[in-house]
Amino acid sequence: MTEHSTEALAPVHWKLVVDSVDPHSQADFWAAALHYEVEDNSALIERLLEGGALPGGATVEFHGRPAFRDLVAVRHPEDPFDKDSGTGLGRRLLFQRVPEVKTVKNRLHLDLHPGDGRRAGEVERLTALGASVLREVKEPSGEWVVMADPEGNEFCVH
Repeated sequence: MTEHSTEALAPVHWKLVVDSVDPHSQADFWAAALHYEVEDNSALIERLLEGGALPGGATVEFHGRPAFRDLVAVRHPEDPFDKDSGTGLGRRLLFQRVPEVKTVKNRLHLDLHPGDGRRAGEVERLTALGASVLREVKEPSGEWVVMADPEGNEFCVH
């Protein structure tokens, strides 16, 4: 099939990957922020460890179960997931370990929409989870609050 084909294509499955110094803390923050679930990949990890396909040093204990040391995802609680691996098959954020901290403005960010009249309460809740308010924006096109997660990644609350 060429790129100019008129045949209908299925939507592309995707996940948003976020570089993190501490992916597990970031997963906990974003799971709480979005009311998502941290993925449980422990069954897959145990199979990989038993089969010798994964060294023990590539894992950590996280929430009382084995987890990948350098990556962890959160998923929407109503989306499907692979029961053999724990991997989400829908809306997901994957946090991967990188050695450097964030130093420049995001080129991509999440906009959270808690609902009419709920912005202030949501900002307060997110601040209690470890986010910080960077600035409040009031423009003719609307109002929102620019925040940063615990590692400085920017996002907006509308």
